Amino acid sequence: MELLINNHASKPIYEQISSQIKALIMSGELKAGESLPSIRAMAKSLHISVLTVQKAYDRLQADGFIETSAGKGCFVSAQNQDFYLEEQQKRIEAHFAEAIETARSCGITLDKLTGLLKLLYEENEL
Repeated sequence: MELLINNHASKPIYEQISSQIKALIMSGELKAGESLPSIRAMAKSLHISVLTVQKAYDRLQADGFIETSAGKGCFVSAQNQDFYLEEQQKRIEAHFAEAIETARSCGITLDKLTGLLKLLYEENEL
């Protein structure tokens, strides 16, 4: 697993780590039951503090993406496939909200926007 950290980004490093791991889980690249690097190993490979990685893992666990087993490590959660779907739907809703705002500012009606969405959706099915 390769994560990219930007020390100059406005987003805190622990958020960069947790969001990248979430994305890997939601895309299926990290599968349920798969182990994550230990906190120490991750900190060493990214040249960051152990506490930063701990905070990222704590956040992932609180959000239901990973499970921690004392003495065994951290693993991708197997319990919550519905949760992953919900996260994907949130991302889609955010894109829709942006598209709706743009459409309204350009005077595009709901019917035209719906038609465009349908056309694009069907076009990409082929």
